[in-house]
Amino acid sequence: MSEQLTLSTSEIKQAAKELYEAERQAQPIDPISLRFPEMTISDSYAIQEKWVRRKIDDGQRVVGYKIGYTSRAMQKALNIKEPDYGVLLEDMVFADGSEIEVSQFCDPRIEMELAFILKEELSGENVTVFDVLNATDYVVPALEIIAARSHRVHPETQYKRTVKDTIADNAGNAGIIMGGRPIKPDAKDLRWCGGLLYLNGLLEETGLAAAVLNHPANGVSWVAKRFAPHGVSLKPGQIILSGSFTAPIAVKAGDTVHADYGPLGGISCHFV
Repeated sequence: MSEQLTLSTSEIKQAAKELYEAERQAQPIDPISLRFPEMTISDSYAIQEKWVRRKIDDGQRVVGYKIGYTSRAMQKALNIKEPDYGVLLEDMVFADGSEIEVSQFCDPRIEMELAFILKEELSGENVTVFDVLNATDYVVPALEIIAARSHRVHPETQYKRTVKDTIADNAGNAGIIMGGRPIKPDAKDLRWCGGLLYLNGLLEETGLAAAVLNHPANGVSWVAKRFAPHGVSLKPGQIILSGSFTAPIAVKAGDTVHADYGPLGGISCHFV
């Protein structure tokens, strides 16, 4: 990303602190871009990095990354030209069949995707889909819980948060649930992996993994390339959420979610 930082070190640190506290208290703050309308995407990633670093200092461990805004329709709607990424931390991982306390999240929603579990390191600016497939141990169905630690729509002004706010907010990342049947990356044309997303027994969303940049491995390739100039690589054992292929659905206490991935099985969770 060639954009320069427009925020000072202290402003970045303060924004990260506010998002950290918003998550701890499950109380969303004003979008950062409402205060700093000229902020850049580089500013947003700097805020995200500072916030994640504070969580690591608290004892959390990075277990992978998520990729968002992978569909062309979403990119056009937001006037952006590439996806975004966020960091997966250890406390974000929930077991299939879990009861999950909804009160820990700000405005939670849930999406269907595929998770790539790596067996080899991925790095460099020339990582291809084939490199991703060769470096992947297995692919498994996943649900992502997304949250909004800054208001999606500001309650007083009706200001809508921007992609810059979402990136600063760790790309909305709040949780991951993996389940179903893991497969080797060459066992199936992953573009045709699809799913049905049910909320309380009613079908809400459907989709195919091809919606993720034409192939979900392209999402993994993109984030490896994105990290390359910073000398960061994707590591063996990490979980890479490749991008959602359904629209997010809002969840509340009492809701049961079931995701049917057909031949790859299903994932369920209950919010309390």
